[in-house]
Amino acid sequence: MVNPNRFYTYAYLREDRTPYYIGKGTGERLYLNCNRGCNKPKDQSRIIFLKQNITEEEAFKHEIYMISVFGRKDLGTGILRNKTNGGEGSSGLVHSEESKRRQSLTKKGRKVWNDGCGNMKMSYECPGTGWVLGVCEESKNKNRLSNKNRKWWIDGNGNMKRSVECPGEGWVLGMSEEHKKNNSLAKKGKNNHSYGKKWWNDGCGNMKFAVECPGEGWVLGKSEESKKKQSLSIKNKIKNERKV
Repeated sequence: MVNPNRFYTYAYLREDRTPYYIGKGTGERLYLNCNRGCNKPKDQSRIIFLKQNITEEEAFKHEIYMISVFGRKDLGTGILRNKTNGGEGSSGLVHSEESKRRQSLTKKGRKVWNDGCGNMKMSYECPGTGWVLGVCEESKNKNRLSNKNRKWWIDGNGNMKRSVECPGEGWVLGMSEEHKKNNSLAKKGKNNHSYGKKWWNDGCGNMKFAVECPGEGWVLGKSEESKKKQSLSIKNKIKNERKV
């Protein structure tokens, strides 16, 4: 059974320890850059819980109260960067049609470029000499390593965090039953991003994962080179497991 008292309220603090954002959440939401209109502090000591182990209704009420106390910058009533009065999440933030259109146009057509030295930019066109299209290998490797070493932890109240080490006392390895169920549903049938897709190869070592044949010269299946690499990877993994 899901714990109804798994909610909390939290605050993001400036360097002078005054709050600039008040929120409500569960799990590790306070540590993620979600749709808030502002980023979380890089220094985690400036991320604090206000109330913990409360119901969603209590969390909403406390969020509304705290925002009313400190006021909002956009309304000229205080110091917070919140765009709503709380109690409804981002659903309370209403964008005009013109604002939506501008945001859509801004994002369309932009690509990721890298200079081969670990620097990356989002741009419509090549930023200059030495820049190439795509994410740099260094960044890819860092993301792979970071995701590989991070595990899910749960504290018994339904709150979850994903980190390399145990977040603290009372936290154990694992996921909540609700999270497991949602993950399972997300991977089934048409919800799965790989639904209906197959591997195709052009006989020159290039491969694509697509629903339909990418074009002339492409055939169904992986290339022999890819099969050999996969087989070697599995063999190495078995060897390493035996050593342990």
